[in-house]
Formats: sequence, C-alpha cells, structure tokens
Amino acid sequence: MIRFLKKTILILTVFVVIYGVYLASEIYAARALTESKIRPMLTTPLIKLSKTDLSPRQLEILLKVEDPSFYSHNGIDITTPGAGLTTITQALVKVLYFDKFKPGIAKIKQILIAIFALNSMISKDDQLKLFLNFAYFGTNSSKEPILGFADASEYYFQLGLVNLSEDQFISLVAMLIAPNVFNPLKNAKLNSERVERIRKLVSGQYTPKGVFDVYYGKIPAEYIKELPSGSYFESYYDQ
Repeated sequence: MIRFLKKTILILTVFVVIYGVYLASEIYAARALTESKIRPMLTTPLIKLSKTDLSPRQLEILLKVEDPSFYSHNGIDITTPGAGLTTITQALVKVLYFDKFKPGIAKIKQILIAIFALNSMISKDDQLKLFLNFAYFGTNSSKEPILGFADASEYYFQLGLVNLSEDQFISLVAMLIAPNVFNPLKNAKLNSERVERIRKLVSGQYTPKGVFDVYYGKIPAEYIKELPSGSYFESYYDQ
C-alpha cells in the first residue's frame, strides 16, 4: 500500500511539473505573440473604433454588463456580482490567442494568458479598443462572422455606432453573451427582453444575485441549451 501511494505521488508530481512547464511555455509564447501580433493590430485598418468613439453613457452600459471591474482587475474577476467568469480581457484571449477555444482545461491557459500576457502588456484602453473591434456578433447572411461594434451596428441597424439610439446600442450589448440566442433579427422578443433587463441593471433597479447572474432573469427552456456552457443558473430566479 505504501509503495502504491509513493508511486502515485511520484506520478502526480511528474505530471504537475510537466504541466507547469507547459503552461510556462504557453505564457512565454503568448507574451511573444502579444508583442509581435496583438500590439501591431492596434494601428491597422482592422481597428475602426476606440474608446473615444463611445459616449460616456455607452461606455457605462457596456462595462456594467460585460465587465464591471474592468479598469481595476488584473485580467480576471471572480467576485463581482453579475460579472460571470469571463472578463473583457479573457474574452479577448479567447478570440486572439486560440484557434478554437474549448471550455475545460483551456480555461486555465486562458486565465494565465489574460493575467501574464494581455493584461500586463496591453493598456486597459487598448484592450477595450480591441474588444470594440473584435467582439463576436454572430454571422451575416453569407455565414461570415460579424466582428466588432462598427460592423454589427451597420449590419443589424444600417447605422453607424454614433447614430444608434440607446436601445439599439443596448441591443448589441445584449447579444454579446450569446449572439445567436439574443439576435435582434431572429429572436427580436428575447433581445428586447434582455434590453429591458439591462436597462434595469444600469439604473440600479436590478441587483445581480451572484457572480453567475449574467442574464438577470429566466431564459425560455428551449434556448438554454444554446447558451454558453455553465453560464445559466435558473436557481437564481426561483427565489
């Protein structure tokens, strides 16, 4: 029995060391990628919007929903009610550092890259700039991805971002957590309901019941399976 325990501990130790070396190498590679690719992206034609293109009200709404402690956290936030487990920084890591992100053990890599690469090397305002231009808003009629608020504004409302009404801007923000579910063209009622919930959140009429309260109310059963895995907890809303 003792021999078995020693062997098990040795195997686990070797695994931890190997995995630790792997993660360290991934962080090193991510830092190199940040310097060689991510930072240069900030000055390319891919960038159509920056923080200054948002009104103070639009910025307030976006951060209240997507990342309430964005300007104070180190890339992650696991305590703020309503924040969920994916900050703006982590969302960018998922888009910019992974060819195809799969929930699970990749979350550890995502967190470490967010802390030790993206957040430590790119300013908050530049992170926000990247998010404004690379956030995913579903696909167009040709099944091509719609990336960024500028293209989403044109596609869904045939308007530039500066010309959107407040409800139209909130409609786009409402999509971010699950673009297919809250698509204003395909599921207008769901999108409209989420817009109203976001309005109550921003005004202070609604207070999130915990970290994972990111929907601010129940979602129809037929759409739950389309939501991001592990993001919806109906028990919040049964009280």
